[in-house]
Amino acid sequence: MKHYLFCILSILVMSCNIPKENIQPNFVIIFMDDLGYGDIENFGAVNYKTPNINMMVNRGMLFTNFYSPQAVCSASRAGLLTGTYPNRIGISGALMPYSNHGIHEDEKTIAEILKEKNYATGIFGKWHLGHHEKFLPTNHGFDTYVGIPYSNDMWPVDFKGDQISDSSNWRKKTYPQLPLIENLQKIREIKTLDDQAELTTLYTDKSVDFIKSNKGKPFFLYLPHSMPHVPIAVSEKFLGKSEQGLYGDLMMEIDWSVGEIIRALEENNILDNTLIIFTSDNGPWLNFGNHAGSTGGLREGKGTSFEGGQRVPTVMMWPDVIPKGKIANQLSSAIDILPTINYIVDGKLPDHKIDGINIIDILRGEDKKPRKEFLYYYGNNNLEAVRKDNWKLLLPHTSRSYKGVLPNNDGFPGKYNTITTGLELYNLRRDPGEEYNVIMKYPDIAEELLEIAEEARKDMGDNLTEMKGINVRKHGTL
Repeated sequence: MKHYLFCILSILVMSCNIPKENIQPNFVIIFMDDLGYGDIENFGAVNYKTPNINMMVNRGMLFTNFYSPQAVCSASRAGLLTGTYPNRIGISGALMPYSNHGIHEDEKTIAEILKEKNYATGIFGKWHLGHHEKFLPTNHGFDTYVGIPYSNDMWPVDFKGDQISDSSNWRKKTYPQLPLIENLQKIREIKTLDDQAELTTLYTDKSVDFIKSNKGKPFFLYLPHSMPHVPIAVSEKFLGKSEQGLYGDLMMEIDWSVGEIIRALEENNILDNTLIIFTSDNGPWLNFGNHAGSTGGLREGKGTSFEGGQRVPTVMMWPDVIPKGKIANQLSSAIDILPTINYIVDGKLPDHKIDGINIIDILRGEDKKPRKEFLYYYGNNNLEAVRKDNWKLLLPHTSRSYKGVLPNNDGFPGKYNTITTGLELYNLRRDPGEEYNVIMKYPDIAEELLEIAEEARKDMGDNLTEMKGINVRKHGTL
């Protein structure tokens, strides 16, 4: 009898020493579209409340130096799901409704890694990695999909919802109606702003149903919202609820969606063993004025390699593992999510090269800097900047700019400006707004970063170099 009790006690002790992240957890990625660094309360948002995102911060970890893989839609999603700089896999910019390419079948997504570990996988929202059947989510590791195949402005109406008649908008006139897809089939069309106003609730309800249906086994839920990418639209339950107009109303609805996901996890007793990641694909589309978000003082916005384009608000919560109320200042990126999840489940990484790193030490709250390498800022296939520690070197390039021109309002875009940068050095600890070029003060640091840039070009290339022999993979084609 004593021997029996000793054995039971030994088993209990050993089980208590098993790291909690080694028990198969669930994963939820909430991926916003065009959400700015300053659009959550913890980074300065005003005139609307985000209590559920605040709760995630209080019970989890706030990242202050987290970056999208590239400052535009398709590229950032490619980087997130493959752990790879998107230009390495031939996806940059934003794929259009007339594009004939998408994610390559040889790429291994987070969903495919988790399917090998017997996870249920679902996506509800915007895909934007190819709209033809061979590129859709259920052919890349997801069991189920409901959502739109590309951005919600890619439809034959203007940003305010009127039918296009102005010849300057010829491209949108040629767009097909925006489809809502379930798995591989179109189930209806999104034709009006009222239709768009249903999307946040639709994605949320589908996500909650997915959680309930899979509560007894490990799952991966990917919730890439269509908004706050323009055109923005809000359901009746949140219309007029904020003090900041339609954008504030939308942020309150997004926060409600976050709360619904957390509530579903709590009600099914699986919240503690679920890693929830809330982040954005890039910064705000600033020329849309009151329908755009805020960079929180960072320079420029979406579509640029300045901080406002690529540094994004990020919160992670995993009650079993992440210490409460932690702030992570370490340099990290959405390309790190795949290798981190792979480590947690003891999965199998793809045979080809990925660029992300495992950041589990950060999630555990340890004061370590796992990124020994550096961060590359690519615009399409142009290497536009590199960062190491707190130093950022801008390389000569031409960029859109939101400075010097007034934005438009109420769903219509203002014009862009165009700027050309030289070789410029910024200390992001002292100057996150990238206002003071200090290259003349620190020429040795600039030289070191320039060498890093040349190594990046040798590895992935850019439009200044020959592509022959460079380790760049191809996108999928029809």
